[in-house]
Amino acid sequence: MYDSTSIRTCDRLYTAEQVRQLDYTAIHEFQINGFELMNRAARAAFRSIINHWPDLLRGKSLQVFCGGGNNGGDGYLVAMLAAKRGIPVTVLTLSSPDKLSGDARLAYEACIVEEVSVNPYTQGVPLSGDVLVDAMLGTGLGRDVSGDYRDAVVRINQSDSPVMAIDIPSGLCADKGIELGVAVKADVTVTFIGMKLGLLSGRGKELSGQVEFADLGVPKEIYESVSIEAVRLSEDMLSGWVQPRARDLHKGDNGHVMVVAGNHGMPGAAIMSAEAALFCGAGRVTVATRQEHLLALAARRPELMASGVSCAEDLRPLIAGKNLLVVGPGLGKDSWARELLTEVLNAECPVVVDADGLNIISEDPALLKGRKYPMILTPHPGEAARLLNTSIATINADRVKAAKEIFNKYKAVVVLKGAGTLVYDGQSLNLCSDGNPGMAVAGMGDVLSGVIAALSAQGVEASCAAALGVWLHATGADQLAQLQGERGMLALETVPHIRSQLNKIAKQP
Repeated sequence: MYDSTSIRTCDRLYTAEQVRQLDYTAIHEFQINGFELMNRAARAAFRSIINHWPDLLRGKSLQVFCGGGNNGGDGYLVAMLAAKRGIPVTVLTLSSPDKLSGDARLAYEACIVEEVSVNPYTQGVPLSGDVLVDAMLGTGLGRDVSGDYRDAVVRINQSDSPVMAIDIPSGLCADKGIELGVAVKADVTVTFIGMKLGLLSGRGKELSGQVEFADLGVPKEIYESVSIEAVRLSEDMLSGWVQPRARDLHKGDNGHVMVVAGNHGMPGAAIMSAEAALFCGAGRVTVATRQEHLLALAARRPELMASGVSCAEDLRPLIAGKNLLVVGPGLGKDSWARELLTEVLNAECPVVVDADGLNIISEDPALLKGRKYPMILTPHPGEAARLLNTSIATINADRVKAAKEIFNKYKAVVVLKGAGTLVYDGQSLNLCSDGNPGMAVAGMGDVLSGVIAALSAQGVEASCAAALGVWLHATGADQLAQLQGERGMLALETVPHIRSQLNKIAKQP
């Protein structure tokens, strides 16, 4: 799907273990002193603190919460740097400094040299800082937060002071983006050497706030020596995936999409998917739906072709010559829906399956028996849970695992929607960190299915069409949110902005 050597460092997403491998390689193979790396991390974090809260240089105070490992060491050095700049700073320790060793011990001693006030955290101690720094628990946490750590996390979250998290908010799982019992809710997180997948997925999107990345100046060769868990979708990565259009192009060159959707009372789902396909460059778009919806389709979007179908026999001749089929939006689960879905799944062209199409397949996976052409499944967590016969909680507890299990079971490209949408094709895992809560509204999935379909119909390979479609959908919604805010966003309002993003990345270099 992509050339790994061209991926920006900040877009390479790692598990906690992979980041430990990066650290080890930097220290032991490239001979970078561990304490020097810790100092670089502290300087990066301190710069970010001053950038976000410059009033600290005008008498405001900093309070740093330090744990017992290297994350705490980063915190001690941040406190040292603050003291050197004349910022009133105090440290609350969650683990006795007497237990510190190695680089963390050196960091504590450097902090003491600057006469920083260092005191043990107790459940009654005041939280007095105008800005709070979380340096308690790093990426190695493998169990629920407990004891004084839990109390400190809860109290930090109850405070009115802004919070900076060093490397990762304490209590957030670096791999899965879930809370380990409780987790700090940071306004800003500065993470080092390797971007942790959990910062951008699931609860991590909410808890990490604005995520900033510092590579600490380690050589680029280090990144080529350690495998990655996923790649974050970005404009830099995707800009070469759609080529500018030839001047002698005609509509037949741009693909013909058919949307099979819209049971009784659901014309809107078919309209949204089909309209998104038109706006994203499909040369022709046909809708197969209930007869009663044809007038609404013609009135809303006369550029669409539409046919009323009552059974598979009506649908079969319409499928001929289509480059890609979308099935599922507003489809329902009655006999009409099942008959049309079965016909679509027998088609000799790629298929995007969404919504009720997924629900029907989850009840009868045998419908896919013998399918040989590419298929893209676009479930939200509820649909994913049905596809895997499990619970939504299980899906959200390990979204990467869920995406891979859906692929293994159904042998199709998977778009697992949600905070940090994942795209998995059996080899490459992509994550989209764009998008916003305004997208949590009916019809967004219908629009996405049309976007992906249009790209695929224009010749973009299935897994690339899925990844690019997800990014266009998310960034288009972000453009809209910048103009009018997140609350009250409508699915079809995003479509012109999605088109704008698509044309932007398809410009001549």
